[in-house]
Amino acid sequence: MYGDAVRVLSAWRAPDPGQEEARLEFLRHLEEHPADGMWRECADGHITASTAVLDASRTRVLLTLHSKIKAWLQLGGHCEPGDVTLAGAALREATEESGIRGLRLLPEPVQLDRHRVGCHPQGTWHLDVQYVAIAPERARHAVSDESDDLGWFPVDDLPEPTDDAVRELVARAVKS
Repeated sequence: MYGDAVRVLSAWRAPDPGQEEARLEFLRHLEEHPADGMWRECADGHITASTAVLDASRTRVLLTLHSKIKAWLQLGGHCEPGDVTLAGAALREATEESGIRGLRLLPEPVQLDRHRVGCHPQGTWHLDVQYVAIAPERARHAVSDESDDLGWFPVDDLPEPTDDAVRELVARAVKS
């Protein structure tokens, strides 16, 4: 998993200077934490994988009302020991949290996002590698234990509360 993360982040072509800065920061983190930088146990921060799930027409995005954060977010979360690749972790999380089988994950990340979270008592950072998946026609979703709600929203009319990182992810997802 560590080797895949380094490979993906090394090869990824950042779309702008801010994303390039994030890419280099994520690689530095992995270099400084080769044993635990992928895992939730790393108190300095850890790599996570998430997915903007678009419907087949690419006009709607599936968002979760996160049960802890109480905001509408993309699907995703922590890498797990059984994950072999970042893309695989992103797809697993999206499938688990949406209940949708047959999601088609686009091969490259579209965005990186670093955000503060409470995984540790003192707080820590998610270094989130964000992908896009396309749902099959007439896909039906199911709310998971991690969500208060789950819903499809027009890509140009996202619900509140959400944040700029989600808005930017959805905008990049539509263009991918």
